Amino acid sequence: MSVLEAIGRTHLVELTAIGRDLPVPILAKCEHLNPGGSIKDRIARAIVEDAEARSALSPGATLIEATAGNTGLGLALVAAVRGYRLVCTMPAKMSADKRIALEALGARVVITPNAPPSHPDNFRNVARRMAEEHGYFLTDQFNNPANPRVHELTTGPEILAVVRPSAFVAGVGTGGTLTGVARAIPSARIVLADPIGSQLADFIETGALGGDGPYLVEGIGGSEIPSVFDTKLVHAVERISDEESFATARRLWREEGLFVGGSAGTNVAAAIRVARTMRRSDGPVVTVLPDGWDRYRAQPWARTTNGLDPSRAPQAFVRFAPHGLEGDEGVAALR
Repeated sequence: MSVLEAIGRTHLVELTAIGRDLPVPILAKCEHLNPGGSIKDRIARAIVEDAEARSALSPGATLIEATAGNTGLGLALVAAVRGYRLVCTMPAKMSADKRIALEALGARVVITPNAPPSHPDNFRNVARRMAEEHGYFLTDQFNNPANPRVHELTTGPEILAVVRPSAFVAGVGTGGTLTGVARAIPSARIVLADPIGSQLADFIETGALGGDGPYLVEGIGGSEIPSVFDTKLVHAVERISDEESFATARRLWREEGLFVGGSAGTNVAAAIRVARTMRRSDGPVVTVLPDGWDRYRAQPWARTTNGLDPSRAPQAFVRFAPHGLEGDEGVAALR
């Protein structure tokens, strides 16, 4: 048995503190507890095993993926076990923690400008070009049907083995999770949790992509529709600001003991809104916690104290400063 056998079968936990006053429970699937630290472990294994089954990969081949970080880390895990090399293209805006982790796992990381999908320097276009130029195998998470299929075959049935949800809420990076789970649980109301600034919610509501805006939440949202995302399966959307996403992520840390990333905050903030609209006779709302907080330690939102600048830490924190140091000097000593 290898570490790859530990991927999936994650726990579904009730958010008892956050959901205390809601008419129905919110259950969260702890995908951050996968061995590679995110839900993307599932598709990394599935894509490589699919390619192997088709004899599309030769021993010692080089994989390449355009990634916000998590799929790259999942592929690094698989590559280590299966004996492949890995190259990842990643936009400059993504967390430095992800870059460091990828390099520590032996991946070559190519940082690209934060360019729109139509630009040659967009991370997906760079990965495609490098695959063609160097003969790398493009794992192609945004277009690979093995992506939604693994969620249809594993994530969705794992949820159904525990509960029959009235709604399933998730953000979209590639759309694999939302599409696969929607196919596995056709009775559930499917809700897209989308960052404000992303165009995906506009497309669901109007059939056209809206104006693109900046946002800080990583790994979800976008300005084009990935081919593996079946938008017809989505019933409703919730637009979530960075502020609400990060505040909810911090609530998950402090009230639920779930050390998760910003997109988990987006998902849970949207799930709270959906749960408020339910009747007490309805089933629970289910969402996913895509990754862990450790991928964002370098990001300002994850280094704040109670949502404040770290230099304005409360006195309860300052009192543990080294002996003889008080106030701002004591806070500085603790960093």
